[in-house]
Amino acid sequence: MIRTTLATISALLLLALPAQAADDFIAAPTLRASVTVTSDVVRVGDLIDNAGSAALIPVYRSPDLGTTGALPVAHVLSVLRAKQVIGVMTGDIKEVQVTRLARTLANKDLETAVASALERRFGLGEAANIAVTFDRGVADMRLDASNTGALQPVATRYDARNGRFDIAFEINNDNNPTPTKLRFTGTAIETVEVAVLTRDIDRADLLKSSDIALERRPKAEITGEPASRDRTLGMQLRRPMRAGMPIRVADIVKPDFVSRDQSVTVIYQVPGIYLTTRGKALESGAEGDTVSVLNLQTKRTLAGIVTGRGQVTIQGASQSAPMAPAVEQTSSLKRDEAPTPAAAAAALAQSLVQAPASPAQAAQAQIAQAQIPQVRVPQAPAKSE
Repeated sequence: MIRTTLATISALLLLALPAQAADDFIAAPTLRASVTVTSDVVRVGDLIDNAGSAALIPVYRSPDLGTTGALPVAHVLSVLRAKQVIGVMTGDIKEVQVTRLARTLANKDLETAVASALERRFGLGEAANIAVTFDRGVADMRLDASNTGALQPVATRYDARNGRFDIAFEINNDNNPTPTKLRFTGTAIETVEVAVLTRDIDRADLLKSSDIALERRPKAEITGEPASRDRTLGMQLRRPMRAGMPIRVADIVKPDFVSRDQSVTVIYQVPGIYLTTRGKALESGAEGDTVSVLNLQTKRTLAGIVTGRGQVTIQGASQSAPMAPAVEQTSSLKRDEAPTPAAAAAALAQSLVQAPASPAQAAQAQIAQAQIPQVRVPQAPAKSE
């Protein structure tokens, strides 16, 4: 009977409470298992829901930037009671995880910011080619999460003689009208990508893919145009070079396809005629070079183009010795008539392949021609009228 009466009285009291009081009664303060903060202090409103007017009361110092700390529930309740915060619902929570947010500036981001501040200034080139080294080994940097602005250089100094820089940056802060200031010092050097030898290379060696590695070297160390990897493959060096040495365009040449005193194939090529014979190269040359070659049959010295390994091509009449006339005139040709192209090509090929006649042979030919009796044509007697 008594219990029924108490229940009835409680129900009537609840009905008599104002609506706002009923809401406050229902929304009890509840502890959070995980807390995220952005400032350097943890407040009551960060730890519990429905903190009411006590929400802004500071209770803990925040963990370091970008780190997470753990608080036992018993300790949290003790601190809250000291701040006159009671009746907090904890449920089955054993500890509270508190994480402090931060903005992380990676070392690579800082290097990029410095290179961008120096780009195309003080005689330097593209930012991508500027290597930055900080004093005291600057690692990743954490800032308060309220620093949401970009790194803006406000003062830049650079000494081109030793590559030293001193740059001040500012970052806008959402919680503070005064921007956050950062300052970095170190060295910045412009570099170039260059092909580097992976082993000792002799003058006669052809450069292979395994012989070349790409590295970035200070631009001041490379005198002349640096050679790219693609440009060096299949080429030869002008001089022997040791492993680790950078390769410049001036250090490489086309490989010699023909060496001096080498036995080569000589190709005679004119329209309609293609002949080959053996010869001896009188000088070395790479593909596309013009070299002198001795025809071993005719003993003529010719100038030809290196078109392959051990191969020289003669285009048209290219020789130092005088050539015989391509076509001799006969009684069947008038003096102002030219030989046909086919006849000219055949005569040119014959003059290239056959040896020139010696003076003795020419004299014998003249004697033989003189000994041939002349055929006389008898004339018919004139008719008398």
